[in-house]
Amino acid sequence: MTSTARAACAILLGVWATIIAAAPAAAQTYPNKPIRIIVGFAAGGPTDVIARLLAKDMSIAFDQSVIVENRTGANALLATETVARADADGYTLLFASLSHNVNRITSKEAKYHPVKDFAPITLAATLPLLLVTQPGAPFNSVPELIALAKAKPETVTFGSAGNFSSAHLASAVLERQAGVKMTHVPFRGNAPALAEVIAGRVSFMFYPMIGIADQVAQKQLKVIAAGTVTRHPDYPGVPTMAEQGIASFEETAPWVGMLAPAGTPDAVVKKLHDAATKSLAKAETVKRLEALGAVVVGDTPQEFKAYLEKDIERWERVIAASGLKAE
Repeated sequence: MTSTARAACAILLGVWATIIAAAPAAAQTYPNKPIRIIVGFAAGGPTDVIARLLAKDMSIAFDQSVIVENRTGANALLATETVARADADGYTLLFASLSHNVNRITSKEAKYHPVKDFAPITLAATLPLLLVTQPGAPFNSVPELIALAKAKPETVTFGSAGNFSSAHLASAVLERQAGVKMTHVPFRGNAPALAEVIAGRVSFMFYPMIGIADQVAQKQLKVIAAGTVTRHPDYPGVPTMAEQGIASFEETAPWVGMLAPAGTPDAVVKKLHDAATKSLAKAETVKRLEALGAVVVGDTPQEFKAYLEKDIERWERVIAASGLKAE
């Protein structure tokens, strides 16, 4: 080997040594600047509420600011692709919901893969759906709602956080099983959709159980069905969708979880996982989320990855059964 070749090899070895040494060093000093958690829905909705609970605890754990940023639009597609393209350094995270997988199935605009383009951190919680309406609505059960929709086709409206959101898909499942046609009214998040239901300008919506206990207690909303396998202890007087003739409705329950861009160092993912699950394991956090109706999970990155893979298959079945077409 010539002296020139030996010199070139030495330079390459030096570069690789620097890269290898830098990776653990970066993980050891992480985080040394604020972390952004991007949410694709409006502030005040269920995804946002849980993200902010975790962000508060993670800020304390890291002694560093953890900021929730709401980037709405296209059923969270904008937020998802922002994080997919972000640097894989642990400073830009996604707090995702079922739209993470559904967009990939239904939207021609989605340019990401839900698993391959992300590093799963933890599945935070699942959110059973409730069918809610304004107290003065002219129906008090699913059969009465169906009867109204049959008597006045397309005049019954339902709100959602956007096309192919959990509320949209759940309503499509109801339409298909009941043999009715209703009018979809999409919004940029669950919170603004719920406000229109409370105001009586939208007939009903399927809303994640988290975050509506106060409105129900104040009689701003009435709950006429629960999308759970059995009656929920918080709403023992509310029959399930199955009890009212709509089968397998629990499959529409959304989830929320935290992800980083693919390629994020394992050591950084571990730090994020440990901080997030520590928050989810706190008695105070569990009590708060359960009081809001969420089912706390807090699994490992590997378990969350397996869940995402199965969830894609599940929504492919649900969407096919609903008769909805990809955009």
